[in-house]
Amino acid sequence: MSVAKKQYKRITVKSLVEMKANGEKISMLTAYDYTMAKILDNAGLDVLLVGDSASNVMAGHETTLPITLDQMIYHASAVVRAIERSLVVVDLPFGSYQSDPKEALRSAIRIMKESGGHAIKLEGGSEIKESIKRILNAGIPVMGHLGLTPQSIYKFGTYTVRAKEVEEAQKLMEDSLLLERLGCFAIVLEKVPAKLAEKVAKSLTIPVIGIGAGNGVDGQVLVTHDMIGMTHEFHPRFLRRYLDLFADMTKAFEQYVSDVKSKDFPNENEQY
Repeated sequence: MSVAKKQYKRITVKSLVEMKANGEKISMLTAYDYTMAKILDNAGLDVLLVGDSASNVMAGHETTLPITLDQMIYHASAVVRAIERSLVVVDLPFGSYQSDPKEALRSAIRIMKESGGHAIKLEGGSEIKESIKRILNAGIPVMGHLGLTPQSIYKFGTYTVRAKEVEEAQKLMEDSLLLERLGCFAIVLEKVPAKLAEKVAKSLTIPVIGIGAGNGVDGQVLVTHDMIGMTHEFHPRFLRRYLDLFADMTKAFEQYVSDVKSKDFPNENEQY
């Protein structure tokens, strides 16, 4: 017997926990600007992640490390102005929370006050528990992020699947339980074995949102520019491309150049 899904006028952290309890999967994509966020929100996305992946997608950096707190606030502010329904989660960028819990709190407060975002996300488990506790004590919702943690790329040296070995898998499980105990409202698991991700999701009452973590979790997240094919060099197994905008946009731009050069654009109906 199917259960009618609850209609949410506005998604909150409480909504996501309810969705997991009701067996409803959570949809999440990245957003970095007003126009894209408006489209995503209108399409019914539950969560918009203002990811530090903006460092790659919007600025062309090789890693997520260079993006600053000010730049994250800029992107998040644009996204927040666009949305009516989606929950907006904002990444704390590298260097803004790892070394000092007080600095972590200051960074989180700046994001909440200056962007209007609804929650923050940060990477790591037991290593950053004091930062998480301090942020949560200030009343700021926290989403965790375990598995492949891109801010630690130079530590691991590769973007390969994480937690395939027993010891690392055990730590991931322990960190997941810790994040729930601390009070995180959800966790992102990136690029971990599907069976492990499913085990984590079943062990927690908070939602687990996967990217490259199989379908046994409570929701999915992708980078929007990847899934609509604006980027075309990136081909991980977990990525499904729903459009090929790189090809479509290139064709449109080439046609525009041709029309301008041939004086076809503008025609008589396109001028005053």
